[in-house]
Amino acid sequence: MGRIVLVIRLALRDLRRRRTEAALLLIAVLASTTTLTLGLVLRDAASDPYQSTRAATKGPDVVAGVSQADDLAELGKLAIASGVTEHSGPYPVIAAKLEASGRTSDVQVEGRDAADAAVDQPEVTQGSWVGDGGVVLEAAFADSLDVGVGDSVALDGRSFKVVGVAVTAAMPPYPGASCIVSAGCINGAIPDDRNLPAGLLYKPGLAWLTQADVLSLAMDRSALSYVMNLKLADPDEAQAFVDRNGGHYGGAMPMQTWESILADATDLARDSQILLLIGAWLLGLLAVASLSVLVGGRIADQTRRIGLLKAVGGTPGLVAAVLLAEYLLVAVVAAAAGLTIGALTAPLLTESSAGLVGGAGTASLTWSTIGLVTAVALGVAVVATAVPAVRAARSSTVSALADAARPPRRTGWLISLSARLPVPLLLALRVAARRPRRVVLGVVSIAVTVSGIYVLLVLNAFLGEQPGTGAYTEDQVAVLRRVLLVWTVILLSLAAVNAIVITWATALDNRYASALARALGATPQEVTVALATAQVLPAFLGAVLGVFPGGFLLFAAINTITGGDGDKATLPAPWQLVALVLATVLVVAALTSVPAHLGGRRPVTATL
Repeated sequence: MGRIVLVIRLALRDLRRRRTEAALLLIAVLASTTTLTLGLVLRDAASDPYQSTRAATKGPDVVAGVSQADDLAELGKLAIASGVTEHSGPYPVIAAKLEASGRTSDVQVEGRDAADAAVDQPEVTQGSWVGDGGVVLEAAFADSLDVGVGDSVALDGRSFKVVGVAVTAAMPPYPGASCIVSAGCINGAIPDDRNLPAGLLYKPGLAWLTQADVLSLAMDRSALSYVMNLKLADPDEAQAFVDRNGGHYGGAMPMQTWESILADATDLARDSQILLLIGAWLLGLLAVASLSVLVGGRIADQTRRIGLLKAVGGTPGLVAAVLLAEYLLVAVVAAAAGLTIGALTAPLLTESSAGLVGGAGTASLTWSTIGLVTAVALGVAVVATAVPAVRAARSSTVSALADAARPPRRTGWLISLSARLPVPLLLALRVAARRPRRVVLGVVSIAVTVSGIYVLLVLNAFLGEQPGTGAYTEDQVAVLRRVLLVWTVILLSLAAVNAIVITWATALDNRYASALARALGATPQEVTVALATAQVLPAFLGAVLGVFPGGFLLFAAINTITGGDGDKATLPAPWQLVALVLATVLVVAALTSVPAHLGGRRPVTATL
């Protein structure tokens, strides 16, 4: 215990002495843990309310339908099929036009009994259940129409009073409702050069009437479809039941499982989750790069302290433990903060669906989420710090106490190339050559950032085309835009931290070489420009690689995961890509100017 307390006390004391670096460490890990938490929380953000809806409404495991009365015998066979424990229906369904609040919308009207059903009894959230002359509207549909209990609506010209608003687990909420009428439905975008085929319903809502009222609306019995709800002994065998009985959604006797309804009902949360998880892994890469550079810079600045620890009896294992403990402590704090921020922010990044019991985004943190986020934070810290910590712990005590300048690497071709360049470029090339791995980290960091921005440009253009024509409503587009905004802010913030950290570490590592260059005639301004230029050159290369192939490949990966149609996406225009590269270089130059200026102004005599 004494050894553990010693390690923790030494680590805490060093963190207090270097608060700025500790804050940068915290930001780097916090960005990735927060985004990862958001993605994991949104995984259950809408599925939990759906499961609540299933329990409250006696949700079916399979929903089956036929388009003609002649096929009712097929539904009767399903009711007694192997594995079926309960059923309700068949219920008649008709396509109609609903007029309310000056708007006309397609609607699927299902005829139900006044008595409760054994399977799929919609949960009334306002008013009462169906009765003669009264209509009950699906909650999300009623919300979109701004219609409530007591209002009057017209179905195919016949007036009905809204007596209730209800939710169901037998169909995704509006506007993603399943199609249960023979006329057919379409929920996606309609090309500008094509008209909707006659009779086809566009984004239909769902309403319930008594069976007698539905039959009275039907001008011809051939227009009626029928739907039946089935409860299985094993809900997990729903898809196997559908396959065994020859049904599939869109066929002659379409069937839909509860898993597919769940997927449709939580489509928005799933898309948000995918974007955030991809962002989390990108930020994780940036965090590793940032920590690697920061650790290297801190250990270079701690060389004498390492020598002192070893001189008073500290073993290499103790020294390595002290160095690792600093970053593990920061990682634990960042994980806790990321979990808290992610849990509190998640409800803002998913739509609160009126079509489900409970609000979307109400999912709480689970132990698996807490464990995974903490493990990622600790893993990032260990990956970035283990090698330099062990290398520093195994260094010579005498050389560490001397804290002598690191001998430069002599590269003949680089000396020949830089000899005739202006002093700032000469120094910049030699500064970059001293730490080639740091240059690679800088290139990778900028490439990852620009790749993310490339994808954000594509997705932003895609969302701009969606309201009114695509698969998302205006509210859903607003939710996804908030997801992209979170991703953008965190990505740019961490990239800025990386640029500052790399410049600071470079200035720290080159303090002797810079002082010697000034002693030999270089001005402080030339040294400052050299340090900034040493970061701008990798930034330019990283920006080019981030546009192509980085951004293109990242978008292709996201498109593959989401199952989207990348051929229809609007890719950034060439001028946007050129502007992105130039903006990246200018921003990196601005961010690195301050630490470079501070590094180039250190007194020569004190440094030497």
